[in-house]
Amino acid sequence: MAPLLPLLLAVLAAGPLVDAFAPPRSSLMAFHLQRSRDVSLASQHDAGDDVDAEGLKQSDVQPQPPTRRDALRQSAAALATASYLASSQPASALPALASFSNPFAPSANSSSGGKYIPAKRCTAYLVDATIPPSLIPYRASREAAILKNLGMGGGTPKSAFVEDDVNLNNFMNKAVFGSIEAVKTVAGAEGGPSKSGPNYQSFVFLGANFDDTYTASVEKAGEENGDARLAVGLLTDICKPKERSGNTALGLAFAPQSGQGALDAYLASGGSEEDERKLVDSLAAAGANGELAERHLPIVRFARKKRCALLALAPENNDLETVKKGGLQSLDPQRREAYVADAQGFIALTQEPKFKLYTDKSLLKDFVPSPSAKDEAAQKAEQGNFFAERILVHEACATAISKWAASRPNSLVVTVAPIPDVRFLGGINGRIPRIAKFLNPDSLVDDEAVTTILLNPNAKETLSESKFLRLEIGTAPNNWTYQTKVADYLWFSSMPKVNMLPRMMNEM
Repeated sequence: MAPLLPLLLAVLAAGPLVDAFAPPRSSLMAFHLQRSRDVSLASQHDAGDDVDAEGLKQSDVQPQPPTRRDALRQSAAALATASYLASSQPASALPALASFSNPFAPSANSSSGGKYIPAKRCTAYLVDATIPPSLIPYRASREAAILKNLGMGGGTPKSAFVEDDVNLNNFMNKAVFGSIEAVKTVAGAEGGPSKSGPNYQSFVFLGANFDDTYTASVEKAGEENGDARLAVGLLTDICKPKERSGNTALGLAFAPQSGQGALDAYLASGGSEEDERKLVDSLAAAGANGELAERHLPIVRFARKKRCALLALAPENNDLETVKKGGLQSLDPQRREAYVADAQGFIALTQEPKFKLYTDKSLLKDFVPSPSAKDEAAQKAEQGNFFAERILVHEACATAISKWAASRPNSLVVTVAPIPDVRFLGGINGRIPRIAKFLNPDSLVDDEAVTTILLNPNAKETLSESKFLRLEIGTAPNNWTYQTKVADYLWFSSMPKVNMLPRMMNEM
């Protein structure tokens, strides 16, 4: 507009010459102007060329110069015409009014045309040991590397990625460089375990309830028995490294130790349907749950195919019933010694503050008093016997696992156990390092050699009272020192709901 200002001033100063800049008239306007002139001439002719008071004809009168208002009006018309001619797109390029979407239509409120499309989320999550713990999602392309690293004996770090409170420079250097190396180690990008040799073994616990939760349902996972099939998928990658050839065992926490002969006979059989049926019947006769044994069939098939040993871990049902009624002191000493190798450590563990926190916040949450316990004293007695039974199960399973691994350097034992027996790292999994040290004082097994993975957990199975999974116990100021995360990894058969996953970090 600025370059047109001098032109406008010149036009205003020109006076009558402003007509030269007037826009061209259309044919319709020219027709009306010509008709007006004809009518005016006719009226003058009818008047007989009247003469005014000075004796002059009206036709001889000179036209008056345009006023300032006329000049401005004509100049504005000229500018509008020039602007129109300079325009690259005519006004007709705008879309028709009918082409705009209706903001009140349902399709206008969704980019998918009203159809719900869930966001894509990862199915594997590392529970990072921050305070409070956080979830680090892993893409599907990284899952195999993590599992292969476990198969090589790499274990899982129990510390958070960034832990440095010396000063800001050290913190920033570790945040930029140290965390990258830590993530690579956790994800299995760097090859090989940091520990190995005759005094080192590694352990993986798969917590599964075989109850077809939301992510393991047929509608979401596409197949029945989702927990068992997910376990087989994880075992396939864990057993790929060469270190696993002939040096791997699968422990079954549901199978009584008296069923070990049935497991060995199945491994030596042809693996037919008849052999599987015989195995299920034999385990049921030993006291195992027959339906649960059938749920484990995909896992025992995998063990036979990969030539892995199968371990029956649970105490006998008769012994557990004895403890339920009268406590550990009522169990036969010889039977007790068969289940508990490290008696002193077994007793001392119950007095540790961290284990007391685990007992109050996890172990006793599964206790349900019987209808016969009418008063508080009876309920307390039942609760004490329940506690004795559960710690005997955990100690017996951990002892059987450690005994098998102690004589096999660089061996790996993958144990399938119920989620309540491995959550918050205080059940079977939490006892392994202590028992390994008792069996071999030179053992290099520590907490990082034990990895716990929960398969398809839901909020209730992590003792959460909301829809979110509970990631830790020990959130009060007086027990922050003993805060424990729920597991090392959470693994799902299908995408979990977004309202299940608290404190999410960026994908890896």
